[in-house]
Amino acid sequence: MSTTVPGPDGRPRCRWCAAAPDYFAYHDTEWGFPVDDDRRLFEKLCLEGFQSGLSWRTILAKRENFRGAFYSFDFDRIARFTDDDLQRLLDDRGIVRHRGKIAAVINNAKRAQEIVRQEGSLAAYFWRYEPPAATLGKPQTASTSAASIALSKDLKKRGWAFVGPTTVYAFMQAMGLINDHAEGCVIREDVERARAAFKRPGG
Repeated sequence: MSTTVPGPDGRPRCRWCAAAPDYFAYHDTEWGFPVDDDRRLFEKLCLEGFQSGLSWRTILAKRENFRGAFYSFDFDRIARFTDDDLQRLLDDRGIVRHRGKIAAVINNAKRAQEIVRQEGSLAAYFWRYEPPAATLGKPQTASTSAASIALSKDLKKRGWAFVGPTTVYAFMQAMGLINDHAEGCVIREDVERARAAFKRPGG
């Protein structure tokens, strides 16, 4: 089976884009491009947690609602959420109303503050787990990796929730810590150029 499908312009894209029309724009402009913005990193890890047991299409369709409900994933603000905020979120039909996942975001916001105090930024911390290219297998053939297992283990040790190795691997794919675009995907080279020009935080 081919690892790519024709995009709207007829050029090949990663096969997973065929699952939903709105995937193409996300794939072409966001997925795999390196990110060093702490809020975006925190947002993505939270949304990957919400995706657990669901499809990314569900989360992507609600992403703007999530951003509104969680104040653009400002973790300093989320860390101050009270029981009233938790209830507000449980009553919000625009997001995934799962008590455990919502509570995890609030908890993880506090843990994110701790990492910033210790490491300087979330970006500096996460990018330490960028795996060497030589250790990577063929794109889109894995759902976890040694790096995602190690990062997941450390996050859990630090008290984070909903950060299993598969969730963390999806986060690493999306935030550009690896280039997992399929061989033959037209965006793969764009991401490779972006990664080559990217200044690693803390490096």
